[in-house]
Amino acid sequence: MQNKQIKGVVIAGGGTAGWITAALLNKVLGKIVNITLIESEQIGTVGVGEASISPILHLNAALGIPESEFIKATQATIKLGIEFENWRAPQHSYMHAFGEIGKDLPFCEFYHYWLRAKQQGTNADFWDFSLNYQAAKQHKFAHLKHIPNTQLSGLNYAYHFDATLYGEFLKGLTISRGVKRIEGQIADVKQCPESGFVKALELLDGQIISGDLFIDCTGLSALLIEKTLNTGFEDWTHWLPCDSAVAVQSESANEPVPYTRSIAQNAGWQWQIPLQHRVGNGLVFSSRYLTDDEAKQQLLANLPGKAITEPRVIRFKTGRRRLQWHKNVVAIGLSSGFLEPLESTSIHLIQTAAIRLIKLFPHNGIKHSQVTTYNLQSKTEIERIRDFIILHYKLTTRTDSAFGRQCQQMSNPETLQQKITLFKQTGKLTREDDELFSEPAWQQVMIGQGLEADDYHPLANALTDEPLLALFSDLKALINHTVEQLPSHSEFLSRMKNN
Repeated sequence: MQNKQIKGVVIAGGGTAGWITAALLNKVLGKIVNITLIESEQIGTVGVGEASISPILHLNAALGIPESEFIKATQATIKLGIEFENWRAPQHSYMHAFGEIGKDLPFCEFYHYWLRAKQQGTNADFWDFSLNYQAAKQHKFAHLKHIPNTQLSGLNYAYHFDATLYGEFLKGLTISRGVKRIEGQIADVKQCPESGFVKALELLDGQIISGDLFIDCTGLSALLIEKTLNTGFEDWTHWLPCDSAVAVQSESANEPVPYTRSIAQNAGWQWQIPLQHRVGNGLVFSSRYLTDDEAKQQLLANLPGKAITEPRVIRFKTGRRRLQWHKNVVAIGLSSGFLEPLESTSIHLIQTAAIRLIKLFPHNGIKHSQVTTYNLQSKTEIERIRDFIILHYKLTTRTDSAFGRQCQQMSNPETLQQKITLFKQTGKLTREDDELFSEPAWQQVMIGQGLEADDYHPLANALTDEPLLALFSDLKALINHTVEQLPSHSEFLSRMKNN
């Protein structure tokens, strides 16, 4: 590999991926390397990643962005979880609520105590013990690190926000901190004939932008990592059959709720993301079972308010680049791979990719060991998230559509099948390789989709019936009392906007 000291970083493409990457690199490495970002106003972005998960709070904090400033700039609302409607069966719903469920005891999670009580006839809903769920359904929110006078976790949250506004906000912030932005379209990629490393990008106007390390944020086109370096693509459509989405914005008919809605349809699912000024809507679907026109009609017929934009269709292929880092090109965002937005992970994957690059950033040349480590970590991370998304489809009990039957009949990745089997037989779940989703997240989707364990941990028998029922009663009362004291979601947003 080259032994040239890495001084110049060129980011190809803007949007959310480009500007998050530029902002993080500049924050940490801005005194060490020069960062240039190339983007064209003539090239649009996907721009529908409008829901997030909790780590975005750490991203904004690391960049020094006050929450009130972020909420005002992006028209953000609070997100306490995702409600899944009609996934298990028509008229059935459940929530993947963020945060903890109940109270774990040493070496034994709360789920096992709940399952033991359920098998003995106790009629307690699992979500009775989720502070996030109860607050979400009652449209309440406040900053709450712990439930008052306890060590129990408080509210764990993320945001809904306008992705375009967020990108523009980050652009202004990052340029003010020293990142150079160049307007232009990339016409040609210059490579070293001996090594194949990228030397420079030539723009349509003839400008030559040289660099030592190039970051591909060109979205689904993957201009550098695929069209130039031909890294190859691992296709996952046999597990995740949706290959299209149609998106549209609509007016807000009601106060925004503090959770995302995911509504199962006959050939995919529909999202509703409530912002302060509008609602983001989309239908993720399989073109095998639904035409574009049918998808548009289905989406427009199920909007919460009047459409304010024209529906636009987005094509995608679920999977990942076989190499996210190859030679001196690192792919971040949609150029590195695509997972549908069912669990709002796209921005998180941008964030972790940029942080991973910072941790493994090359100094005197790019070394094979750091590239290999980066690619292995990237592969493991996205495969664990992929498995969690597949779980929603695989566990459907709906047989009223060909799409649903296909999902039921498809095979699982071995990593997912092992998790399902272990849970079904023992009630246990393992979290490996710092994977993103916690045990309560998996438990909620499994229970919500109708998969219940046959057995529980023997430690759940350590509590006799009376103290176990008292624990349930106390937890439920504590959660309900805490939620009663919270202000409404709308009141919280109003205070943020007036700060």
